[in-house]
Amino acid sequence: MNLANKVTLLRILFVPVFMVILLIPELPYREYLAAGVFILAASTDGLDGYIARSRKQITRLGTLLDPLADKLLVSAALISLVELGKISAWVAVVIIGREFAVTGLRAMVAGEGYSVAASGLGKLKTVFQIIAVVAILVDDVLSIVIPLPLAQTILYLAVLFTIWSGVDYFIKAKEKLQNRLDM
Repeated sequence: MNLANKVTLLRILFVPVFMVILLIPELPYREYLAAGVFILAASTDGLDGYIARSRKQITRLGTLLDPLADKLLVSAALISLVELGKISAWVAVVIIGREFAVTGLRAMVAGEGYSVAASGLGKLKTVFQIIAVVAILVDDVLSIVIPLPLAQTILYLAVLFTIWSGVDYFIKAKEKLQNRLDM
């Protein structure tokens, strides 16, 4: 268990902390506290990758846990926001559904001995998802500063990048698997 994997596990441990803070209605400033925990947890994503690469400590466990931690964090946030009535359920279904579909496809591609590298679109998708969650959590303050539906706009951009990156991933996987599928 190296340092990078410990940081990834920390991100996973932040998930229930985030949810408890956000879903306790009596807690004052819960959305802001939850946003802080979410930002802290999301920031560990870049940190664990940096540590693993700089120390040349990329492991199978880290390769498995890192994307799982990201999916758990974003999925927990989306489900919690649906529970609170802050986003529509279809948004959560599209984003979480894409993650299941791409994860399944990754397993299939790996089973055939191939891999499809994460693209810039996938990273952009993640950034927009994180920004969207935070923007939704602090929307009451955002709407005072910027009297436009900024949080919803960012959320819909996150949905757009989620779909786009998923389609891109499927196209790249099809290219890798085309010879296998033709047999």
